[in-house]
Amino acid sequence: MLMTDNPLAEAEQLDLVKWRRDLHRHPELGFEEHRTAGVVSRHLEENGFEVTTGIAETGVVGLLRGSGPGPVVMLRFDMDALPITEENTHDFVSQNPGVMHACGHDGHVAIGMGVASLLARWRDRLTGTVKMVFQPAEEGLGGAVRMIEAGVLDDPRPDVALGLHILSTEPSGLVLAGDGPVMAAADRFRIVVRGRGGHGAMPHQTVDAAVAAAQMVTALQTIVSRSVDPSDVAVVSVGTIRAGTGANIIADTAEMTGTIRTFDEATRSVVLDRLREVVEGTAQAMRATADLTTDEIAVAVVNDSDAAALVRDSAIRIVGAEMVSPEQRLMASEDMSYFLRRVPGCFFFIGGARTRDEHTHHHPKFDFDEAVLTQGVAILCETVAGYLAFDDVSPVSGPPDSRPTT
Repeated sequence: MLMTDNPLAEAEQLDLVKWRRDLHRHPELGFEEHRTAGVVSRHLEENGFEVTTGIAETGVVGLLRGSGPGPVVMLRFDMDALPITEENTHDFVSQNPGVMHACGHDGHVAIGMGVASLLARWRDRLTGTVKMVFQPAEEGLGGAVRMIEAGVLDDPRPDVALGLHILSTEPSGLVLAGDGPVMAAADRFRIVVRGRGGHGAMPHQTVDAAVAAAQMVTALQTIVSRSVDPSDVAVVSVGTIRAGTGANIIADTAEMTGTIRTFDEATRSVVLDRLREVVEGTAQAMRATADLTTDEIAVAVVNDSDAAALVRDSAIRIVGAEMVSPEQRLMASEDMSYFLRRVPGCFFFIGGARTRDEHTHHHPKFDFDEAVLTQGVAILCETVAGYLAFDDVSPVSGPPDSRPTT
């Protein structure tokens, strides 16, 4: 280890739980994270970072320049909460009605603040620059793209980008850092079926939009089973269906929304093409018409193999080899993908489940084991040290006996 014999012990001295619970009490939706941004910017300034605020409305960037020239390492943390009414009963529940940190972003921000504290202590031993990016609006609102458009990857341009996500479906402290595609691309679709409504007792005089929509739901499930190579992975899910105004009225319109998840761009193209063919063909067969619109939520998260290897190596020294795995693939999406499209890096998971029946992300009772906050800080600091530390012995190339254990 380059900065300290025990970064985990140093992380345990920080106010991580206090910070996380304060953020949890005061959740803010995407592009509305004004209080959160203020907490972050003040903390960075207090630790000697050069701070820029108001990027993509509420984003914050902090620069920590080391004592010598070297690479630029970017660390990204998402700040937004979700429009969910919290059902937990602990003493730090959300104070903002209808808004909740139900995906762990409060923990991510607290980890980022902890990393800033430790790296500031080690500034004189860093050769290079740390660029800390606190991003608004990750939850499907395009925050990463907005920050990139605002120039967050310029002046200085990162050489590597790192990020993490607490995962409530995995055991507490388990680190998953894989190579290549690790989170899926996501596309949203909306289908409006148009028929001819009428009396429920006279269906022959109508074109039933609800029946046409039902046929489409069934037909859409054949896209993956019959049009995608079985060795590839894809998911097509219809999430909402709305049709009709009364039990005895045949609907003249029906609306459906859903998402598509893929890892591979070629597979994504196949699914999108077949989606249009199925929708248009089914509508024609049912004597209806249909309008289909799609929009991109996120591209696939693709990890650089060298960066992922360094994260795994760092994590092994923090949590032990038995708690580190390269098996990371998840069909959920994340807009960290847009940063990794432009800068090589690694986005990894750290498990936060205390029990097997932990509530999943986006659930009103979502929570996680706060012990993982210290582990997240230590792993990120150790990985940054691998890129920027003065020492001749790096975490990757140094002899095993030169690495103290924790």
